[in-house]
Amino acid sequence: MLVDTRLSPEDVVRARRRIQSLVRRTPVMTSDILDEMTGARLFFKCEQLQITGSFKLRGASHAVSLLPPDCPGVATHSSGNHGAALARAAALRGLRAEIVVPEGAVEAKVDNIRRHGGSIHFCKPDQAGREAALARLVERGFEPVPPYDDDRIIAGQGSCALEMMDQIEALDIMVAPVGGGGLIGGTALAARTSARAPKVVGIEPAGADDTMRSLNQGRRVEDHHPQTVADGLRALVGQRNLALIAQWVESVLPATEDDITRAMGLLWTHLKQVVEPSGAVALAGILAHREQFRNQRIGIIISGGNLDLAPCLEGWSRRYHTY
Repeated sequence: MLVDTRLSPEDVVRARRRIQSLVRRTPVMTSDILDEMTGARLFFKCEQLQITGSFKLRGASHAVSLLPPDCPGVATHSSGNHGAALARAAALRGLRAEIVVPEGAVEAKVDNIRRHGGSIHFCKPDQAGREAALARLVERGFEPVPPYDDDRIIAGQGSCALEMMDQIEALDIMVAPVGGGGLIGGTALAARTSARAPKVVGIEPAGADDTMRSLNQGRRVEDHHPQTVADGLRALVGQRNLALIAQWVESVLPATEDDITRAMGLLWTHLKQVVEPSGAVALAGILAHREQFRNQRIGIIISGGNLDLAPCLEGWSRRYHTY
């Protein structure tokens, strides 16, 4: 059984107003070559250029804006991007941010959390390890700010799609990556604010396909052992987000690891943008399922750009270098 949420499209509109001065209005980029490759008109919403390097600042800023004045500090678990976003949002209010990070997290993301003032607590790299470490911080009095399964977070993330609809006329489809589901859930709500509501499609790594399996079974699956380079999309989809996806998202499609790494290379080659694997997943899915997107005007959310660059440069050098 799916857990419902009381969120409405109007909640996303209100969230956008609250955080307007706290986040960057990120640009939209296009590429004639990528349009040719897909047979569609693509518009890339560049959240890798957001402050802290990902869309996560939107939800974190919204959640922190709603905290009471006497809040002693915040805590969360995160593979990196939500942690950095929450650290920055908390710092702007003079609050401590305690971030639980799984062992083996991307070093660039861990550094990003520290750079924005977060205190890091490493845990075992599974959901149980994350939740146990977070529970200990909550017992010490810190306010929990979950990374995705939270109405404040979902509403804030939806501001990205609202901006995109302002920037691009007459979108047919909006495409977002799916992990914990905060971004796709917020995007689905944002789409409902338009009289000409664009369809919303999610793309999920084939090696972390819990959302697709959950939709097929009509309940959230708990058997989740993600194997994907897209570290930001390894989380189990949230209950609230799954309900929003089931109600408002047209479909969730898979992207393979090869699809994802190829999309990263294409975004660098044709947009000159360094994008983390999770951020390339939406384009990866469109390329893998291009017949479903042909002749459409598509808004694509590039969700983030925080990655360890050295391994990527080494891999691309081996693949593309010629003498």
